[in-house]
This record gives sequence, structure tokens and C-alpha cells, in this order.
Amino acid sequence: MTALYPLKFKTIFKDKIWGGEKIKTVLNKDFSPLKNCGETWEISGVKGNVSVVAEGDLAGRALTDLIKEYKQDLVGKKVYESSGDEFPLLVKFIDANEDLSIQVHPDDALAQSRHQSLGKTEMWYIIQADEGAKLITGFNQEVNKEVYLKHLEAGTLNEILNQEQVKADDVFYIPAGRVHTIGKGLLLAEIQQSSDITYRIYDFDRVDDEGQKRELHTEEALDAIDYKYYDSYKTDYSPEHNKAVQLVESTYFKTNVLNFNETLERNYQELDSFVILVCLSGEGTLQYGAVQISLKSGDSVLVPASLKTVVLTPVSDCKILESFVP
Repeated sequence: MTALYPLKFKTIFKDKIWGGEKIKTVLNKDFSPLKNCGETWEISGVKGNVSVVAEGDLAGRALTDLIKEYKQDLVGKKVYESSGDEFPLLVKFIDANEDLSIQVHPDDALAQSRHQSLGKTEMWYIIQADEGAKLITGFNQEVNKEVYLKHLEAGTLNEILNQEQVKADDVFYIPAGRVHTIGKGLLLAEIQQSSDITYRIYDFDRVDDEGQKRELHTEEALDAIDYKYYDSYKTDYSPEHNKAVQLVESTYFKTNVLNFNETLERNYQELDSFVILVCLSGEGTLQYGAVQISLKSGDSVLVPASLKTVVLTPVSDCKILESFVP
């Protein structure tokens, strides 16, 4: 059996009605022949979109096949016991050249009963934001199903939704049930549960190249929405150099940001999980034993659970998201 090593995967590019050019111009990923690119799926076990190893002795192997072969050595004992051969997380970059639809994702219980799927809790790290860019997350007041429906039917949903002005390095945690949309002018990294279940609430009456509107899921969304009002929706954290700063800790994933200009040794002895490293900006190297891998903005690496120490060395100021299953 081939020894495990930090794994890079071939990027899966997604053409979207709202996609733009930043995947190419900011992250240096060539999405041709697509005319635009709204999303890239960097590490995915989602059926029909399973990531394939890009480099090394395991090049060409699918992530789900590797889990079947390496089991807990790849994903961790606890993760394998709970998720089996399914990879529990999905890593994306998203470029919103136009507003995405207003949408909501179901939680595990609802997604399981309706779709035999995981629910979808996610987090966003804003990589780049055009001046004036906004997003929507949650409500700006207490509402209930009746109030929500009244505004939806009257076309005044925006009056009760919480809008946030956004800048680079902002972080938002989006639990299942929270109404949200990514606004025009935002490039972000997304860490989420391994699910592609989305209920589209409103799509700004857009049409595709064939003049067709996209399907809405008004009824399905009603039982999925969390109608509560929360005091704050943006994740509060204090950036620091050369150490891990925690951003999000949930049942599904824990994510830190590493902003470093000195060599960092990351010790994962206490973890019973794989680790995903997503390079947001800058350039560096990742070393495990004699294996050295280049890291630049737009790269994502899966560190198998059996690898307990990696060394990160910056070539230029480097910013990396570090995610794992707690």
C-alpha cells in the first residue's frame, strides 16, 4: 500500500449564472473553456463531483476510493466511525460577480428525511471584496413563518433581512436554517458540510441563456428556516501573526486562520481527524518528512490523519485556513 502524504486534488470548476473572472484573475486558476466560473470545488466527496488526486504516487485516485482503502489512517478513527466512506466536508472558492439567490439549507434531520443527505452548515472567509460589497445573513428583526411569507409574497423580503457591509478577512458562520446570500463583488473561501442541498427562496427574477428562470423552493424552505433574530452575525476574532487563531468551532468542523511570515510547525498529535489547509494569499511550502509541497493562493491540501506534524514555511506573507473535524 502506498504511503500517505499531503494530498492536492484537481480543481472542479462550476459555471454559474452569477459567476465572474476572479477565480482566474485573483486565484490564478484557469477555468477555460468555461466563459465564467462561479465556484470551484477543491476537496469534495459529493457524488458526481468526487475529487481526484493531482500529484504524487496516488495521482488519479478518487478521494472516496482512498477512504475505502486507508480508512481511519486518512480521515481519523472517530471520523471514519461516524462518516464511513463518505468524506464529511466540502471546500470551495466562490466568486460572486452578481448576487447569488437568497437561499437556505436544511439541517441534518430535515435533509436526511427528505434527501437521505447531510444538512449544510458552512462558513465563509472573505478573500477579496469590491467597494460597497454586501451579503445577507439572517433576519434584522424577530419574524415568524407568517411574517416571512407575507414579505415574500409582497416582494419586500429585503426589508426583514440582515445586510452586512463586507471587507476582506471578514468571517461569517452560516448554520443550517439561516437565510443568506453572497452579494455581488465578493470572492470567498467556503468550508461546509458535504452536502449540495439548497432551497432557493428568491432569485431576482433572473433568466438563463435560454430565457428560463431557475426553480424556487418556497414550500421546502418554510420548515428549514430559522426565524430567530440574533444580535450579531459576523464572527468576531482578533488577527495575530505566526499562531493559529480560532475562527469557528461547530459540531461539523473547527477552522483556524494562520497568518504567518515565519516558519510554523503544526502538531496534530491530539487530533483524531484529517486536516485541510486552504491557502488564501501568499506563497509557501508544506513539509512532511522528506515530502515538500508548494502552497500558493488558491491551493488546498488534505493532510491525512496519520500525519501528525507538518512544517509550513512562508516564501511571502502567507494566510491559510486550517480546518478539521473536532
